[in-house]
Amino acid sequence: MVHELVKYIEEFLKLSEEEAVRTLVKKVMYPDFDLAFEKARRILCIAPHPDDCEVGAGGTIASLSKMGKEVFLAIATDGSLGTSDPNLAPQQLAYIRMMEQEEAGRIIGVKKVIWFGYKDGYMPYDREARSKFVEVIRALKPDVVLAPDPWLSYEAHPDHRNTGLLSAEAIMVTGLPHYVEEGSLIGLEPWHVRYVAFYYTSKPNYYYNITDTIDVKMRALKAHKSQFEANWNEFETLIKFIATLYGKRVGVGYAEAFKLLPTQLIHAIPFAEII
Repeated sequence: MVHELVKYIEEFLKLSEEEAVRTLVKKVMYPDFDLAFEKARRILCIAPHPDDCEVGAGGTIASLSKMGKEVFLAIATDGSLGTSDPNLAPQQLAYIRMMEQEEAGRIIGVKKVIWFGYKDGYMPYDREARSKFVEVIRALKPDVVLAPDPWLSYEAHPDHRNTGLLSAEAIMVTGLPHYVEEGSLIGLEPWHVRYVAFYYTSKPNYYYNITDTIDVKMRALKAHKSQFEANWNEFETLIKFIATLYGKRVGVGYAEAFKLLPTQLIHAIPFAEII
């Protein structure tokens, strides 16, 4: 074992710092890193609002569902502020967006959509909310959790930041057997999530080929009529442009991008940013 470690260290010293870190993580510590999605049996995508999972990871979800994976969506807020129409009541819009999300979920093959029920624009960042996230993770037992990157530069929306932070924190503590919040998690077994994949990220390190499912993604996005119908042509162009740029990085037609991290590396690891 010591001999092997010395061998690795000698090899790593020949590499640049970034190459050394990535090689250590991907080849030594987590040899399944590049197959994290393919090897997962169950995936949970957490979204700040209805439509975010489809925008950030819809093609990936459709592909994984097609492969027979169980995919769940958890929507943090009701989307009731997502309109510029003063005559559309928030309660009415919340219902519309719930129906749109359920339809979009069916299109990409989601097993179930879970609703946290927080008000759009007011996603709290507190222990109670974190407890709800932990509860869902322990109940579903996902191998991979998708969530918005809370450290995205210039992200102004508090729902996105708070949902991402709560997701990361919940993933970090959900495997701890003594983590409970005022008895609310009694009866749920601890669960260790192997990987977290942040979408809406400016530091992607993992690209998933969605060339075969880009059309499914677009159909799912079209189901969110209240959000995209009025400007569909512009929106479709933007989504496909971004997917094309990501695809070009890895030599495919279309791709979605994630910051993929083993969950053991989302706490007190200085080199997590360069993995």
